[in-house]
Amino acid sequence: MNVNPPNNQDDQLRDTEANLPPRRPRSSIPSILFITFVLFMLTNNRTEDVLTRTHYLEALDVMNLEMGNYSAWINGNETSNFTLPSLNPNEMPLVTSLLTFGSQLDPSEASYYTNLTGFWRGEVQFYNLTSNSSSEANTTDSLPWQPIAHSLLTSSNFTTNVTELEERLGSWNWSASNKAAISVGDKLVWSKPHMTNVSKDIAIIHGKIDLTDPKSSDELRIDFDGVHFISNGSIYAFASTGGSRYHPDLRYVPYLVPEHRRNETAKVIEVEEYHRISKNKEKVEAGTLDPDQDEDDDSPKTICSFDFFAQLSPSTVPQFELDELEQEIDKPTGVSTIDQPPLLLNAVLVSADCGMMYEMKDLRGLKSQSLYRKITTYAGLSGIINAILLILLTRQTSRSHSAVGLGRVSRYPFLAQSLIDAVSFVGHLTLAILAEGRPSLAVLAPAGMSCILFVREAQFSVLIGQIQAPEDSETARPTPQPTAPSPPVPATNTSTTPTQEDTDDPHNEDDDSEHARLMPPTTSVPPITVSPPTPAPLPAPAPAPGPPPHEQGFLRFLLYHIRTDPSARLWTIMSFFLIVVFRLVIVLSLPLLFIASLYAFMWFPQIQRSIKRGRTSGMSAEYLIGATLCRLYFLLYFMACPKNILDVEPRPWVWFVVLFIFLQVAVLLLQDRFGPRFFLPSQMAKPTGYDYHPPIPLPDPEAPEQSLGDCAICMDAIEVDASLRQRSGADDEKGNGGFSRSGALWAQASVRKSYSLAPCHHLFHTACLERWLAIKNICPQCRRPLPPL
Repeated sequence: MNVNPPNNQDDQLRDTEANLPPRRPRSSIPSILFITFVLFMLTNNRTEDVLTRTHYLEALDVMNLEMGNYSAWINGNETSNFTLPSLNPNEMPLVTSLLTFGSQLDPSEASYYTNLTGFWRGEVQFYNLTSNSSSEANTTDSLPWQPIAHSLLTSSNFTTNVTELEERLGSWNWSASNKAAISVGDKLVWSKPHMTNVSKDIAIIHGKIDLTDPKSSDELRIDFDGVHFISNGSIYAFASTGGSRYHPDLRYVPYLVPEHRRNETAKVIEVEEYHRISKNKEKVEAGTLDPDQDEDDDSPKTICSFDFFAQLSPSTVPQFELDELEQEIDKPTGVSTIDQPPLLLNAVLVSADCGMMYEMKDLRGLKSQSLYRKITTYAGLSGIINAILLILLTRQTSRSHSAVGLGRVSRYPFLAQSLIDAVSFVGHLTLAILAEGRPSLAVLAPAGMSCILFVREAQFSVLIGQIQAPEDSETARPTPQPTAPSPPVPATNTSTTPTQEDTDDPHNEDDDSEHARLMPPTTSVPPITVSPPTPAPLPAPAPAPGPPPHEQGFLRFLLYHIRTDPSARLWTIMSFFLIVVFRLVIVLSLPLLFIASLYAFMWFPQIQRSIKRGRTSGMSAEYLIGATLCRLYFLLYFMACPKNILDVEPRPWVWFVVLFIFLQVAVLLLQDRFGPRFFLPSQMAKPTGYDYHPPIPLPDPEAPEQSLGDCAICMDAIEVDASLRQRSGADDEKGNGGFSRSGALWAQASVRKSYSLAPCHHLFHTACLERWLAIKNICPQCRRPLPPL
């Protein structure tokens, strides 16, 4: 089929015939301009505001001017506008009363770490230096350096005005913090190109000090910037908490250091400042600066300024061995080195304008490369553990794929595990975002495995709920117990014909394959059957819910759908829990208690269901023990290991959770061995569900066929076991419910029953009914739902 292209002359002819004005040719210039504008907006990477860019350029000009004055002061130019302030004579005596600065060591006997880049954690002690606050804890009235602290406050810009002091202190509770976390970045300036004229013993150090309020879980971050003397392990830095407006000025650090090292310190700082200016200039020209990264904090928690002094503890190994260790940590080659000595730091944080001081003793450090290697190792082990959990879950779901298997297990253990895996997925994903380099990629493996586990366990929990929904609806109302049937009619040689109900039932065609598989090979001789007794009237089925109220709004329809659909209800509950948990992860530490609760009661619903239904759990010992051990790996790592990657403090109560979990596993295994109610009293151990083995009257001893009737599945006769026939004169005298004259077949707890009588009064072989219920939980004759066997 050929399609002719459009013809402009034909269009004009049709317009003329329709008395329409002639068409004007469409100009392509507006389209080209529009496309150009869209491409410009899509490809332009300099989208920062013009005013913000101008602000940065002006700030760079000011920094260049200040650095020009600083360089002139270093070179001894008297016209420089920069002046180095003098250190308060009382500050160093106060610091040295708490901190002993190190000296150069013999490199053949002891050494200091060269690079301090890493993370440090430890306890802090708060001191209030003011003498008018004796009512508060940790005052300096009883300490030997109290006179020095008093002299420091009187000679500094400390104010006794209560209003002004409260404005400086802000809203932070200074005395509540008892732990500190410090992240340190340490770099050598002389290692840069063309920087061989600066001291190789001085490194620029910067970092953050995080103080935590244990009651409110609030944090205060203090930024510091200073220098690190490598030869004696001493640190001198400025610190502040008020954002970029009060950011410490690195140019004034030389007045903190000893006087004989001020000149070389000033030259190192000059090189570092020029490097920072050039780096910021490149970012501004490239348009890669974030407009919000340097905005001032309008409401800082405090505006106190601090002087930070620290001293590294020496190690007892020679300097060359420690250098080899640090090189191997930074760039692993696989060579054998010494064991890593402990990385310890003592520090003092003094604020003369706010009248306070923090003492930090024995802060334990972990180098960044060591931490990243530790994260990688954890990620590998976690990925293996999650893979084992996935294999165990797959094997368990394959064992419980039948209706009988799904009817035995409880959905709530899998629901709890899916919630744990969801939290694990989000936690590992967050850690992958925060980590850098190889650790970030390594943590993605356990995150992906946790996501797969979450989906599989949630799907299996939904499937269990769907299978158990008819059973739950039946247990909502009393289960009718079968009435004692009348004695069977003597057998006649008549073949059974399908009833109208069985013929018209549309399900019969669907079940032909399963029925044929369960039936033995047929013969030409028609089977001998006994007419079943008249069934007792069944309770009326519950009325079906009405149509959803579409016309009453989307919210009403959504609530109706959640209320009537078990799957929607389950996913709604899971989503609610996940949202609540993730919000708590950001704000409070309650998720630890929530996850511990999920662990503690993980198998308890299964024990309760086994007791209620009178059946074993259907879970293999492989899955119970394997899943428990794998789950406990994560719980114990983060809540019992003191050196975990997230630095979560150990909780002593976690061992009670572990004991309770193992107790539940032991109960489940014993239920499989001794019965679901083995530990209950005899009054409570009686079965409460439907009894498939009620007393059945025996046939007449003189009848030609000694059977209870024909099985409704295999159509064979249900033979009477002579060992179970109970005929005694006592039974004849007592009556036994009217069945004693023909004998009675009674249930015995230790004997496997050969018959099963359904609530609809259809009789089966127990083995046949078990095989049938493994496929469907309905009666093969009347299609009514059957309770669990």
